[in-house]
Amino acid sequence: MVFMSKQSESATYAKSGVDIGQEVETIKSLTKHMNYKRTGLGAPMSDIGHYAGLLDFGDFAIAITTDGVGSKVLIANDMQKWDTIGIDCIAMNVNDLLAVGAEPIAFVDYLALEEHKPGFAEQIGIGLAKGAEISKMSIVGGETATLPDVIKGFDLAGTCIGIVPKDRIFTGEKIREGDVIIGLPSSGIHSNGYSLVRKVFRESPFKYQDYCPYNSRRTIGDEVLEPTRIYMEVLDVLEKCEVHGLAHITGSGLLKLRRISNLGFEIDDPIKPPEIFDFIQELGKISDEEMYKTFNMGMGFVIICPESEALLVMGITGGKRVGKIVSSGITVKGIKLE
Repeated sequence: MVFMSKQSESATYAKSGVDIGQEVETIKSLTKHMNYKRTGLGAPMSDIGHYAGLLDFGDFAIAITTDGVGSKVLIANDMQKWDTIGIDCIAMNVNDLLAVGAEPIAFVDYLALEEHKPGFAEQIGIGLAKGAEISKMSIVGGETATLPDVIKGFDLAGTCIGIVPKDRIFTGEKIREGDVIIGLPSSGIHSNGYSLVRKVFRESPFKYQDYCPYNSRRTIGDEVLEPTRIYMEVLDVLEKCEVHGLAHITGSGLLKLRRISNLGFEIDDPIKPPEIFDFIQELGKISDEEMYKTFNMGMGFVIICPESEALLVMGITGGKRVGKIVSSGITVKGIKLE
């Protein structure tokens, strides 16, 4: 199917306003002076930059994450539909906790508003409550700020706390060549790459209220607002299987795998992406490489395990064997991502 678009050239994440390379440099600048380390109870056990911060609490570690929904909130505003955005906020935090092996136990949210509107906050709360229920954790507080001079619309973020036995912390150091890569399907775009998504639709003939050309039962807005999957089954895998590494695939797509190992990831049989990705790619004239370096492309979480554990891991998660660990590089179907 061919769609007409105003795009005169291939769309990229950088052209939409998000340059991953510049973001890395900003993070380096932000953290370069953060040198003080607490000692004793609560001492840090991880460097800044992994999926979660880890603190020493005796036989356990406390894991902490923080994240937001990003510019997906602008599409929620356009659709006047806010009841799933809270799930995204919870999911982005919880999935990062799961990527170090931690069980989520508590959450606090931060809602910044331009103005208060009847019914809006209740819809946000419905999503937060559903996300917390899926994650089997408590929302213990939060903060609401009215900032008309700073915020246009709203922003939603949160912080999550988890707990993990010290002998079950996963940072990727156990990953070895020959290990199997198990991909867990995503529910869609999740909550990353939306600056590019919005650019593509802004320069297309479609509105979010239009029905999908490939699915007349759902609007485009429904598709792109599909909430992020929360991968709680990972905890069952850690109880029953030998696992060497875990990764949550978010912003920067499969380049996120570099967080857990300097070895290579050869993905020769990836999960087939949901149709929304094909739709966006064709509308934006986006290359395969750019798609895999921006979006999860249908694989929202990755489990690295020995060959002997692959069938059991797939049975528990419904995941798919997508590739193996090699000596260097990140490739998908022969496409080099780095």
